[in-house]
Amino acid sequence: MMKPYQEMTREELLAEQKSLKAAYKKHEQSKLKLDMSRGKPSQEQLDLSMGMMDVLSSDSDLKCEDGTDCRNYGVLDGIWEAKVLLGDMIECHPDNILIYGNSSLNVMYDTISRSMTHGVMGSTPWSKLGKVKFLCPVPGYDRHFAITEYFGIEMINVPMLLTGPDMDLVEKLVSEDETIKGIWCVPKYSNPQGITYSDETVRRFARLKPAAKDFRIYWDNAYGVHHLYDIDQDNLVEILAECKRAGNPDMVYKFCSTSKITFSGSGIAALATSPNNLEEIKRQMSLATIGHDKVNQLRHVRFFGDIYGMTEHMRKHADILRPKFEMILDTFDRELADLGVGSWIRPKGGYFICFEALDGCARSIVSMAKGAGLVMTPAGAPFPYGKDPRDSVIRIAPSYPTLEDLKMATDIFVICVKLVSINKILKEKQQAE
Repeated sequence: MMKPYQEMTREELLAEQKSLKAAYKKHEQSKLKLDMSRGKPSQEQLDLSMGMMDVLSSDSDLKCEDGTDCRNYGVLDGIWEAKVLLGDMIECHPDNILIYGNSSLNVMYDTISRSMTHGVMGSTPWSKLGKVKFLCPVPGYDRHFAITEYFGIEMINVPMLLTGPDMDLVEKLVSEDETIKGIWCVPKYSNPQGITYSDETVRRFARLKPAAKDFRIYWDNAYGVHHLYDIDQDNLVEILAECKRAGNPDMVYKFCSTSKITFSGSGIAALATSPNNLEEIKRQMSLATIGHDKVNQLRHVRFFGDIYGMTEHMRKHADILRPKFEMILDTFDRELADLGVGSWIRPKGGYFICFEALDGCARSIVSMAKGAGLVMTPAGAPFPYGKDPRDSVIRIAPSYPTLEDLKMATDIFVICVKLVSINKILKEKQQAE
């Protein structure tokens, strides 16, 4: 067991630095090309759904149980069978669900865009207001922040705790400022930390008293069934039911998709919300489309059969992902835990590991890793405007590389963490002398 770097003498640090530089140079000379910048499913994961290509053929009956011909126009809000399947997936009644195309991100963008141009349930369109703000739990999902930045919405950082967003701050801000119109949330196995909101956090969300009547919680349930373990799983209180109990039935938009369940580019997405919200959204949808891809919806239903089929399918995903997560986390425990150079959380599901380096080190670590052939998510990405105030958070996406490549990537990352940390500590020691 090594001493923490902060407790080492200058001579000990220089010796460690020399050894690490030699190891780094070997990787640098190997001309590796490893990309783990996004949370993409691996080919092995995508192959799990190839059977979906065989459930429909030219001989198939493409009619739903109610007689709807999926080849034709109509059924604006999605076929009933798909509503049942995704409703079971996100614990919502099918009547509260709209089925869209392949991308939940597109649904979120569309929801913000509609609020900008036409407002929310009769409120003033956001584009006609002097200022519009959004709360952003950080670290968070960069593509959420990109949407609000695109529309010129001011983003306010809210720290993430182990129980979810800092609800004392959320409650204070939304109750005092009517220009705050929403908050981004990834409530289960959050991106990038893997945190699941506690029961109390969800119930406090449901009981918010926002100053803005058009305030909405953007509840992106992207990883609701993405467990790594069969028994040791996180559970999340269902937000729509809690909001209804609290007298705030219209306050939540709940998003989901099968993008990391079947084919990332050819899944089905959905939005669940209150009847009042649904009525408004369907009115706009009816102008934009006559209906989304019902054949693909039917394909998913026939492939899974029901939620139990989806659960079995997700176990296969877990069998692929679990060794990757465990290898990285076990390496961190073995190589970094005693050195005082960073911290991390062991998620029970989701797609990411969040490494929190020493302040001021994240960008240097990511840059050094790139020099050795390892491309990671840009430092700062998990924050609005790409600005991490402490320059400490690094998102790690284990899913896409093979386990063999991931072992090499983890080795490079650990070397970079150690080198950058030593450089920082040596500099601080020099300044203190």
